[in-house]
Amino acid sequence: MSDSPLLNHLLELRNRLLRSVLVVLVVFAALAYFANDLYNLLAQPLLVALPDDAQMIATDVAAPFFTPFKLTFVIALALAIPYLLWQLWAFIAPGLYRKEKRLVVPLLVSSTLLFYAGISFAYFVVLPIAMAFFTGAAPEGVTVATDISRYLDFVLAIFMAFGIAFETPVAIMLLIWSGVSTRESLARKRPYIIVGAFTVGMLLTPPDVISQTLLAIPMWLLFELGLQISRWYTPAKSNDKEQADEA
Repeated sequence: MSDSPLLNHLLELRNRLLRSVLVVLVVFAALAYFANDLYNLLAQPLLVALPDDAQMIATDVAAPFFTPFKLTFVIALALAIPYLLWQLWAFIAPGLYRKEKRLVVPLLVSSTLLFYAGISFAYFVVLPIAMAFFTGAAPEGVTVATDISRYLDFVLAIFMAFGIAFETPVAIMLLIWSGVSTRESLARKRPYIIVGAFTVGMLLTPPDVISQTLLAIPMWLLFELGLQISRWYTPAKSNDKEQADEA
């Protein structure tokens, strides 16, 4: 029974999950001492935009303690993404054909880099503009005092939205490589893609035109980038004979 292929796969999956959890916890432990510093760094776009007499507040008694650690855990998870993807790759690689292996590795690397690029774009470009807009739009006599937990949730939602949106070239590559669509067909649908990008920006970002536009325009440009890169990929047509030979 111990030689059962299914049991061996489950044991391998368990071991890889345990290693992944351990790596995340180790990174979290290494960063925990700097939890407050990390939150201060995250809060800079808001703190710079706040009036001189305004500051952030905590409406929950435990928020000043738990909120920085929540951010630290999210950062640990984000930093561990390359290792987590490597564990995923090591688990599924034995079941892939040679051509699939050649495609998956670049996609895993590029998707990780694009996710980080989306978060960086959101932090360095979107947040300063959005925070300046929100704080400047306060009516006369209204004091801007943002709760630290609400601010963290807001920023994490922005990061996730831009991180996912920056995966557009990867999505284009998968659609074309898998044969679901073609480069020419996607190019003809460009007007609908642009409208869809602004719709996604409206759904994934806060209800302000600035954030929606700053998400929609990069999505459109990344769509164009995906179309250009797809020139170098051959769609996976019927390769039954080749796959049978490899098997």
